Amino acid sequence: MHRNGERLIAVRPVIDAGPALNFFSINKQRLLIGVLGPLSTPETVQEEVFRKAQKEHDRFGHAVQVWNKLGTYLQVLSDDLSVELAQAVMDVAGTPMTDRMKTSKDLGEIMVISHALVAAMSGKHVTVLIDDAEGRQLASIQRSRLARLRLAGNQQVGLIMLIGSISVLKLAAQSGKIRDRGEMRDIYARLRQLDTGLPPIEASGVLQSELWKHRKS
Repeated sequence: MHRNGERLIAVRPVIDAGPALNFFSINKQRLLIGVLGPLSTPETVQEEVFRKAQKEHDRFGHAVQVWNKLGTYLQVLSDDLSVELAQAVMDVAGTPMTDRMKTSKDLGEIMVISHALVAAMSGKHVTVLIDDAEGRQLASIQRSRLARLRLAGNQQVGLIMLIGSISVLKLAAQSGKIRDRGEMRDIYARLRQLDTGLPPIEASGVLQSELWKHRKS
């Protein structure tokens, strides 16, 4: 997406397909945006969300309805070739962008991280929301690389902050956007129906007492 002839660079949190499908499908987009603020996502992720929603309409069909209503709360980032984005994809995937775009496997996560890396290399601090284990590993590598650059004295680069859906839920509990443990259990159960990669709620940490201080249990 472009504005006034200029390419948009991610400054909002950049969200991957998995969390978008899950939160939007259970109609918890307000919770997600309430915690993180307005979001951004690559064109590749938008295509993945729409494709999966069409293929598994009973599970994810509502996600597209939500997506189409978010308007300015969800900024779609262009995946058109540019020098900066091509370098970021090479750094993240180790493959030229023109070649990597031909393979759909893990492409969404790679583009999420690459857009965040473009922003970070221009001095911005940007959050990425990824649940996929391999995607999180790739993001962690770039997060560590940026941190090393800053420690070495290069304060011109920014940082990548990596979070997942469980982190979003914990932040929602701390800020009062989820009222109590009962509501948390309901939301978590609905998310886990869509994403079996989430651990059992007892192992997730979302019920730990420090998140619910001075709150009803």
